Amino acid sequence: MNKQRAKEIAASPVMANVTLNKVPVYIQHVDEETDMARVYPLDEPEREQSVPVDSLVEHH
Repeated sequence: MNKQRAKEIAASPVMANVTLNKVPVYIQHVDEETDMARVYPLDEPEREQSVPVDSLVEHH
Protein backbone atom coordinates (compact mmCIF):
# COMPACT_ATOMS: atom_id res chain seq x y z
CA MET A 1 0.00 0.00 0.00
CA ASN A 2 1.26 3.51 -0.63
CA LYS A 3 1.58 6.15 2.08
CA GLN A 4 -1.14 8.42 0.69
CA ARG A 5 -3.72 5.62 0.65
CA ALA A 6 -2.77 4.57 4.18
CA LYS A 7 -3.27 8.17 5.35
CA GLU A 8 -6.70 8.31 3.66
CA ILE A 9 -7.75 5.08 5.37
CA ALA A 10 -6.48 6.28 8.76
CA ALA A 11 -8.45 9.55 8.41
CA SER A 12 -11.65 7.93 7.16
CA PRO A 13 -14.53 7.04 9.48
CA VAL A 14 -15.28 4.08 7.18
CA MET A 15 -13.57 0.85 8.15
CA ALA A 16 -11.33 -0.41 5.35
CA ASN A 17 -10.41 -4.06 4.85
CA VAL A 18 -6.65 -3.88 5.50
CA THR A 19 -4.36 -6.74 6.46
CA LEU A 20 -0.81 -7.20 7.71
CA ASN A 21 0.48 -10.72 7.05
CA LYS A 22 -3.15 -11.79 6.39
CA VAL A 23 -4.31 -10.46 9.80
CA PRO A 24 -7.02 -7.74 9.68
CA VAL A 25 -5.66 -4.52 11.18
CA TYR A 26 -6.79 -0.99 11.98
CA ILE A 27 -4.54 1.89 10.89
CA GLN A 28 -4.28 4.50 13.65
CA HIS A 29 -1.66 6.82 12.24
CA VAL A 30 0.82 7.17 9.38
CA ASP A 31 4.22 8.79 9.93
CA GLU A 32 5.11 10.55 6.68
CA GLU A 33 8.78 10.96 7.52
CA THR A 34 9.45 7.30 8.25
CA ASP A 35 6.74 5.71 6.04
CA MET A 36 5.61 3.72 9.06
CA ALA A 37 2.03 3.06 10.12
CA ARG A 38 0.77 2.54 13.67
CA VAL A 39 -1.63 -0.41 13.53
CA TYR A 40 -3.27 -3.02 15.71
CA PRO A 41 -5.08 -6.30 14.98
CA LEU A 42 -8.85 -5.82 15.04
CA ASP A 43 -9.27 -8.60 17.61
CA GLU A 44 -6.30 -7.49 19.77
CA PRO A 45 -6.29 -3.69 20.15
CA GLU A 46 -3.70 -3.91 22.91
CA ARG A 47 -1.13 -5.26 20.41
CA GLU A 48 -0.24 -1.95 18.77
CA GLN A 49 2.81 -1.92 16.56
CA SER A 50 4.60 0.19 13.98
CA VAL A 51 5.01 -1.39 10.57
CA PRO A 52 6.21 -0.24 7.13
CA VAL A 53 3.31 1.18 5.12
CA ASP A 54 4.24 -1.04 2.17
CA SER A 55 3.63 -4.15 4.32
CA LEU A 56 -0.11 -3.32 4.49
CA VAL A 57 -2.56 -4.72 1.94
CA GLU A 58 -6.00 -3.33 1.17
CA HIS A 59 -8.64 -5.83 0.05
CA HIS A 60 -11.68 -4.78 -1.98
